[in-house]
Amino acid sequence: MPHHLVLIGHGMVGHHLLQLLAERDALTTWHVTVLAEEDRPAYDRVHLSSAFTGTDPAELALSTPEFIADHGIDLRLGDPAEHIDTAARTVTTTSGAVFPYDALVLATGSYPFVPPIDGADAPGCFTYRTLYDVESLTEYASRETTRTGVVIGGGLLGLEAAGALRTLGLDTHVVEFAPRLMPLQVDDGGSDALRATIEGMGVAVHTGVGARAVETDADGSAHALHLTDGRALDADVVVFSAGVRPRDRLAREAGLAVGDRGGVVVDRHCRTTDPYVYAIGECAQTSDGRVYGLVAPGYQMAEAAADALAGEGTTTFTGADTSTKLKLLGADVASFGDPFACDGDERADSGAMAVVFSDSREGVYKKLVLGPDGRLLGGILVGDATAYGTLKPHAGRELPASPEAYLVPSTGAEGAPGADSLPDDAVICSCHNVTKGAVREAVTAESLTDVGGIKRCTKAGTGCGGCVGTLQSVLDAELAAAGVEVARGLCEHFALTRAEIYDTIRTERIASFSELIAAHGRGDAGAADGCTVCKPVVANILGTLAPELGLTHILQGEQATLQDSNDLFLANLQKDGTYSVVPRVPGGEITAEQLIAIGEVARDHGLYTKITGGQRIDLFGARKEQLPAIWRRLVDVGLESGQAYGKSLRTVKSCVGAKFCRFGQGDSVQLAIDLELRYRGLRTPHKIKGGVSGCLRECAEARGKDIGVIATAGGWNLYVCGNGGTTPRHADLLATDLSSDELLRLTDRFLMYYVRTGERLERTAAWFERIGGLDHLKSVLLEDSLGLCADLEAQMERHVSAYRDEWQAVLDDPAALARFAPFVSDPSFLEPGRGRPAVLPDGTEAALFKDIDGRVYAVDDRDPFSGAAVIANGIMGTRDGAPVVASPMHKQEFDLRTGECLDDPSVRLAVHEVPNAG
Repeated sequence: MPHHLVLIGHGMVGHHLLQLLAERDALTTWHVTVLAEEDRPAYDRVHLSSAFTGTDPAELALSTPEFIADHGIDLRLGDPAEHIDTAARTVTTTSGAVFPYDALVLATGSYPFVPPIDGADAPGCFTYRTLYDVESLTEYASRETTRTGVVIGGGLLGLEAAGALRTLGLDTHVVEFAPRLMPLQVDDGGSDALRATIEGMGVAVHTGVGARAVETDADGSAHALHLTDGRALDADVVVFSAGVRPRDRLAREAGLAVGDRGGVVVDRHCRTTDPYVYAIGECAQTSDGRVYGLVAPGYQMAEAAADALAGEGTTTFTGADTSTKLKLLGADVASFGDPFACDGDERADSGAMAVVFSDSREGVYKKLVLGPDGRLLGGILVGDATAYGTLKPHAGRELPASPEAYLVPSTGAEGAPGADSLPDDAVICSCHNVTKGAVREAVTAESLTDVGGIKRCTKAGTGCGGCVGTLQSVLDAELAAAGVEVARGLCEHFALTRAEIYDTIRTERIASFSELIAAHGRGDAGAADGCTVCKPVVANILGTLAPELGLTHILQGEQATLQDSNDLFLANLQKDGTYSVVPRVPGGEITAEQLIAIGEVARDHGLYTKITGGQRIDLFGARKEQLPAIWRRLVDVGLESGQAYGKSLRTVKSCVGAKFCRFGQGDSVQLAIDLELRYRGLRTPHKIKGGVSGCLRECAEARGKDIGVIATAGGWNLYVCGNGGTTPRHADLLATDLSSDELLRLTDRFLMYYVRTGERLERTAAWFERIGGLDHLKSVLLEDSLGLCADLEAQMERHVSAYRDEWQAVLDDPAALARFAPFVSDPSFLEPGRGRPAVLPDGTEAALFKDIDGRVYAVDDRDPFSGAAVIANGIMGTRDGAPVVASPMHKQEFDLRTGECLDDPSVRLAVHEVPNAG
């Protein structure tokens, strides 16, 4: 006869326990009753914020009716437990129902802490914990009078809540009592980088201050939040996200031991002081004296409890890795191990030391903490968390390379070791406690060839997702070791690489994407639309080879359908869906008339202006339909496109050089102008920058550029393949004491060789390492070992002769100008393979798309991740045969038939009925 198991709580951890029992075939010996407080079965709280962007709550569901029915589980929704009688071994619910048990598991989770301040219960005050909270907050925020929201709490949930308010269109503030954001995960340096990024997105941050009272208006609703420093913030909505507390009331009242600061006390098997009662998840204080507020430790507690209930009892829980990696308001944030091991007076004598890399310009902060024996104790990554998947499994071990290799991997030294340096017992997925060895075994035993297969077989990567990059690295290494060829083609539509596509177009004189994919597409890809990877690459190559192919403009004919939004509208897309306009200012020289024109344009169109580090003036906030009028006024005073939107030359920075500087040995300004005007408009695999310094004092920072020139007493020294950003690299000296003519010829060769052989989005620094470094470049470009130099120079001359300002070309082309209209009225105006915004008959602003077969699709125009109306400007293509559009913001792809985001199925676009052609 089955034993009776009562599970109180059907959240993520509670449901995971049911799955584990089912996997162990234990539900044949246990009859389970689940008492749930909410009227919904278990759902994914980790991705709760996706509900703000239109995800149907059903898509967050973790349980299915089939699972419940197949295992005979008695799921009681909306009838929570009210009382536990440990002597009688019964549980009574709020409805009065009584359930006997042979074993009881408490999975009651936690509740949001609301500080005891006046007005905290007023209408407009919310917590952020459940789907009900999301629905209530969304409804309240939709009122016309709701304009400003304040989140109390700057931790993980608080910043997630701030992102939700911003998504709802509210002016947003974050108030954090601690002196920094995310005080439990990052230090002061990490918090500063995170704060700069968040404030750059328009969210106001107030740290080191608490909430004193919620002020209400005449109808009793929230109106303002008073802070402990005397200030008051407008607050139509107040969200309390100041931490959580374990839900342990039932255990307390039942006489079970509870920790001093809350949490049901459990042993290593997650058993309470009553041997018939277990507690798992956020309601438990584990044997290490901690209460864990993350889902991964809860899953591990469920493993221990399931093992005990299944009769084995060998799995225990004695503590968990609290590493976390997530994206908050667009900023990557990760911490692992003990990142504070060398902080504070109490730990100063531990011998631990920190290695820190910080780039305030890019909002990047990285810190690794090493023990006195060289072991990695922990780390913090803000702004760039790409190394997280490699570093986290090394926590507690010696790094196989220097810390600098992980923090600044492109300094010229060897890069950071990959997944092959990890031992088999290293835990790659802490959410499901999956080791590298388990992944390797699954790849071999199940003949896996993709990360999706690893997820299915091991569950690794199905939690927070932070380990997916490492899983890919392990998979690649295993396939390579087994001699399995890994596809190296550009995308699913082409087996060719970017360099091979370039050679094919050049040698066969192919002048369109349609011709290329028909002749060289993969399989039946000749009938496909391409994708967000191959279309911009081909557009870039056609732009470079335009003089050879007889093409006159990057928006000519079919080329317009290939362009990303920046190249399509010849301007840089910004976070709110507007664009920046950046006229070219070669060498930083500008006339008074041009300055006046820029000022008048900014004034008349309400644009924000900024002088950049590249010696230009950027104009921000222009709407798409305003761009031609702005360009016309700038062109009239002799300005032209600065190509700040393209994979092309951006600027050539200079000092004042010999014209004014007493140390100057060369006219750096004039040479910078000559270089920028010569190479303007050249499409390259990645954006490139240049710098010219008039002497060895290097005021123009030329050695941090793709092309760097420094004047000497003997002429010009040419440096190549440097870059700044998050992985800075000093350029290498290619040649010395060049005349101006020699310098231009050698730079022509260098750039055209890079254009021919570089791969998609490959910076010159990475290209330099891949092709063989300085010796290879000297052999090809100085010694002409491949016999290419004359051809490279001639090709550059053709580019220079054919150059035409792209803004002017659009102004002269009525067909190109038509694309800048704010809306189309019906599908008859659509170009195959390109979207346009439209207003539907019911007033909805939608994005219309027509594929190459004439089928028309209509979806919401507003990007669910950023909230900007930009979907119509995205690249249309196919993915695994499905018609998709890639958001111009961050390239998430959406199925045009269903609206589902293929990169995050919890998010979707609304699909609309296609209007009739007019």
